[in-house]
Amino acid sequence: MPERILVCVGWPYANNLLHVGQVAGAYLPADLFARFHRQRGDDVVMVSGSDCHGTPITVAAEREGVEPRAIAERYHARILEVWERLGIVWELYTTTLTENHYAVTQDVFLKLLEHGYLAPRTEDHLYDAQAERFLPDRYVEGTCPRCGYEDARGDQCDSCGATLDAVELINPRSKLTGSTPVLRPSEHFFLRLSALEAGLKEWVSTKQFWRRNVLNFTNGSLNEGLKDRAITRDISWGVPIPVAGYESKRIYVWFDAVIGYLSATKEWAQRRGEPEAWKRFWEDPTAKSYYFIGKDNIPFHTINWPAMLMGYGGLNLPYDVPANQYVNVAAGQKQSKSRGTATWMLNLLDQYDPDVIRFYLTTILPETSDSEFREDELIRANNDVLIATWGNLANRVISMIHRNFEGVVPETGPLAPESATLVEHARTAFTTVGDEFAACHFRIALQESLRLAQAGNKYLDERAPWKAVKSDHAHAAETLATALNVINALKSLLHPILPFSTARLHEDLSQPGTVLDAGWKYQPIAAGTRLQPARPLYTKIETAEEART
Repeated sequence: MPERILVCVGWPYANNLLHVGQVAGAYLPADLFARFHRQRGDDVVMVSGSDCHGTPITVAAEREGVEPRAIAERYHARILEVWERLGIVWELYTTTLTENHYAVTQDVFLKLLEHGYLAPRTEDHLYDAQAERFLPDRYVEGTCPRCGYEDARGDQCDSCGATLDAVELINPRSKLTGSTPVLRPSEHFFLRLSALEAGLKEWVSTKQFWRRNVLNFTNGSLNEGLKDRAITRDISWGVPIPVAGYESKRIYVWFDAVIGYLSATKEWAQRRGEPEAWKRFWEDPTAKSYYFIGKDNIPFHTINWPAMLMGYGGLNLPYDVPANQYVNVAAGQKQSKSRGTATWMLNLLDQYDPDVIRFYLTTILPETSDSEFREDELIRANNDVLIATWGNLANRVISMIHRNFEGVVPETGPLAPESATLVEHARTAFTTVGDEFAACHFRIALQESLRLAQAGNKYLDERAPWKAVKSDHAHAAETLATALNVINALKSLLHPILPFSTARLHEDLSQPGTVLDAGWKYQPIAAGTRLQPARPLYTKIETAEEART
């Protein structure tokens, strides 16, 4: 029976270009997952958008001397370019600048206030006397009080992942002037996480299937005890607070960004002319919501956002939060926009085919530990695996059918044991690989698919149809028809990872509709089908050494 799946993906700040770490950390895994479920016939909505609020935007705007909206709109357009070129498919990718998002955010604020989970409180906040302004968390850096990392941000430590308040930093410094900020009182609304702690503990106790790092981090925070967290700031850029007397303040970015999952689903429903359709994914208890994020965002999605949903009432809490680790650059250095240590996606897409990028990134997805991006390994993955194991299998079978059977899929009689075994492998792969996709084990899903491709190559080499065709035409016909059916299966199994090349192969195999239409199941190609001429699915990439010779 089809499932109802909501795929929520972290909202990237629209203050810079996207890098490899972001894509491998959240966006490619989400796309693989959503593509698999669409192919399986499930009811899928995948949403996200560009986070156009927050201090990263205002910092960039002040640096360039422009309005924050100009920065956000510029980088939103570049983010959309990455999605299109890389083949990331959304039901809706929007921004936090829409009237709909403002309205939904303010509705959540007022409902939490009504239910007693928001309360105003006056506390000391950091103030830059030279700039004569309060400093939002990301305008402050200093030493982390938990691990001693010297470049921790005011809201979070990138080294240990701890959620922080800027006043906790040791030796804080203003990013505006470099001066040491002072404490001054200011009144803000706080989310009463302490009042929701017991409910969160009970809910998390049902999530033993979560990834170990996600569960351990969440339980660690809960066991330490939750502190109420400010959700407004002394800033002028962001969603207005819908309460009189707070006109000079705004709702803080972490609070409105997670609400974006709900507002984007509502916008999707409105755009399709079914304004109540969002309720299927947020109010139906059988619907499952998955949140694809990097490990630095775990507390916002396993504590803060679930607490907000609990306080609001009547909305589904996250089913799973398959947060990834980091993809590092050379020498284990973290991919970072702010520090300039990143491999930019648009540069990569200018150099390599999108399916090659998707394939290599899938092989290094940081599902259980940090991984490392290496361009030489991308080239090796293309030449030694993607082409050698999979691309050449498809190309040589189609070529041999053209050369020996005039391009028409031959008839076969009862299958020999080795042919039947390979067909059964292809048939059961839809369960084996599908289970891994459903569990968000994408690297294993790819490995299982390639295992079938390897079995197909071994079968072909052992049966040697290029020799058999000279003396046993029926033997060669059986071999090539069987191998072609395995290729057709692999086309579907690999489609979530390699959407562009498998779509071309679908055409070459003269199959009706699209790969998506074919569904997630084994389907043999009918005898008598006339295939299109063979064309290479991938192109060998020369290494620097080969180019010099």
